Amino acid sequence: MIIERRFHGPDGSGNGGYVAGRLAGRVPIDTVTVTLRKPPPLDTELTVTVEDEWGHSARLWHGERLVAEALAGAIVVPPIPPVPFERALEAAEKFRAVENHPFPGCFVCGPEREPGDGLRLEPGSVGEATVATPWVPARVPERELVWAALDCPGGWSFDVASRPAVLGTMTAQVMDVPEAGEQCVVMGLARSREDRKMHAATALYGADGRLLGRAEQIWIEVDPETFAR
Repeated sequence: MIIERRFHGPDGSGNGGYVAGRLAGRVPIDTVTVTLRKPPPLDTELTVTVEDEWGHSARLWHGERLVAEALAGAIVVPPIPPVPFERALEAAEKFRAVENHPFPGCFVCGPEREPGDGLRLEPGSVGEATVATPWVPARVPERELVWAALDCPGGWSFDVASRPAVLGTMTAQVMDVPEAGEQCVVMGLARSREDRKMHAATALYGADGRLLGRAEQIWIEVDPETFAR
């Protein structure tokens, strides 16, 4: 497996949701938990190993270094309810006003990415501890792009502009992918914080309100200057 440089989050590291989605694709079950152990290197040959005879767990390696591992997961709490697409558009305006984006080149939420290059999601507040962003994919996305879209809104439900954090663990279930040009909404919810560890949830809804995917996450505060070194 190779994570192309285009799909980075922090500089020098693969976007957590995208990498998790790529690895989850090697585990043929409905809901998968992916734990990121090291910053995923870019443009580098990585090895995937299957860890049990049923194929229900897999690991991602950079040489002898464990980068990530995927296991059968479960989500037992209800998904975050959606807001209308128009309200998500209004929320995006609040995101554009945010200063000091910790990872401005992020494939998912980086404001420095050109349209069509990154997803350019813009999660803005729609209520206490809750954010929403519109997403209108130009083409039918692969499932790993749905994982990516389910990533950053969880972080932005916390104050990551002043306290930067990266995805540590993500349990996700993807029911379906959007149609090309479909007006989707991605929700993010801050559940709790424990020192440097933050628990969040995300959900993706289609134009007709159907639930396309959802995730439960753990985020870890980091120093952006030293994270990918």
